[in-house]
Amino acid sequence: MNPKSLLDLNVLIALTYPEHKHHQKARNWLTSSGRERLGICPLTEAGFLRVTTNPAFHPRPRTLEQAIAILQALKGRDDYWYCPIDESWVTLTAPFAARIFGHQQVTDACLLGLAIKEKGVLVTFDKGIQYMAGAEFRGNVQLLE
Repeated sequence: MNPKSLLDLNVLIALTYPEHKHHQKARNWLTSSGRERLGICPLTEAGFLRVTTNPAFHPRPRTLEQAIAILQALKGRDDYWYCPIDESWVTLTAPFAARIFGHQQVTDACLLGLAIKEKGVLVTFDKGIQYMAGAEFRGNVQLLE
């Protein structure tokens, strides 16, 4: 059985912006991954809305309505999976907490913890997440290069 794939925000954004520098890498992964389920969680959903509607991110930012419509289209996919967060950050990150080294890893740690809890894979462009996962949880990270 193929694992559930939880998207990091960087992959979700790359998939939805054809001009993004990693768009083709993300598309290639999407079409060839053989994954069972393609998922997001409240963190990636909120991050997507925050980033894609920000004029500092893109010269033609999406409206909130446009960004929500993209998320709704994702929810319409047969392989869509929504991963709720029903445990605390501390609980989710406890298995690898010793490898979390700063404020910029708070969200990544939560996403990794969710992927581990759901016996899934966090799909990301962020190489630092592999270190955080360590050897024990390396199988819960899919680094797109």
